[in-house]
Amino acid sequence: MPPSRPPRSPASRGPRPNPSSPGKSPPPETRRDEAPRGRRGGGRSDGGSNQNWLFGHHAVRAALANPDRTCRQLLLTPEAAKDWMEAGLTPTIVDRTEIDRHVPAGAVHQGVALLADPLPELALEDVLFSAAPDALFVLLDQVTDPHNVGAILRSCAVFGVTALIMPDRNAATATGTLAKTASGALEAVPVVRVVNLSRTIRQLQEADVWVIGLEGIAEKPLEAVLRPGRIALVLGAEGPGLRRLTGETCDTLGHLPTAGEFASLNVSNAAAVALYATRRVLAGGAA
Repeated sequence: MPPSRPPRSPASRGPRPNPSSPGKSPPPETRRDEAPRGRRGGGRSDGGSNQNWLFGHHAVRAALANPDRTCRQLLLTPEAAKDWMEAGLTPTIVDRTEIDRHVPAGAVHQGVALLADPLPELALEDVLFSAAPDALFVLLDQVTDPHNVGAILRSCAVFGVTALIMPDRNAATATGTLAKTASGALEAVPVVRVVNLSRTIRQLQEADVWVIGLEGIAEKPLEAVLRPGRIALVLGAEGPGLRRLTGETCDTLGHLPTAGEFASLNVSNAAAVALYATRRVLAGGAA
């Protein structure tokens, strides 16, 4: 069992982001009879349909191999069909322009596209109460670029993250672009959509999850604020970083040490570095 949570105080949370600009008071929380639920890799497609066109070899093969994914139609160009192995769904051979019609303009689809339903919805409880004592969670605060979220999902799969948690709004949806960037990780890492991120952080804390917000202005490096047990890393959008209330709700803040003129990382790169450092420190290795 992780050590008991120390009493929380403003000092224990680390410095607040943008202390000179307190911002407006947060809106009242939305109340629901049940815990907020979200889609595991669900969401709408690039065109707004309730079905998604996934594309690219890795994303499509992973979706076809996922028993939780309902797959409807597989399209292959003649070139892609030459190297395609049976994957449980009979493909339709089409011209490349037919696939172009179903994917975003300029998408590198590799001659492969799959029409599939969104993955089943997951609630926070679905992943939290079955999580291991050393579970690792990643929370995204208004990260809207599907390329960034897809890359973060791929890092989550590599480093054994229990779940990726994002708000219902002001966050990337599980489009084909996100799935392509994730390179199959969308099928492997549970994705939970929540109504209120600060309330979700408090739910994690009640389940003995130590919540660390990544902020460049934090006084201590990430390695100094890690502790054994369940960990959640919270990353904000590039530029604004964590919202004020999100940062204040975390147990503590930490930064990634940098050097030279480039003082910050792309959010997906920061996630990969933070996950590597967290796993290494918790395993007893040097950071």
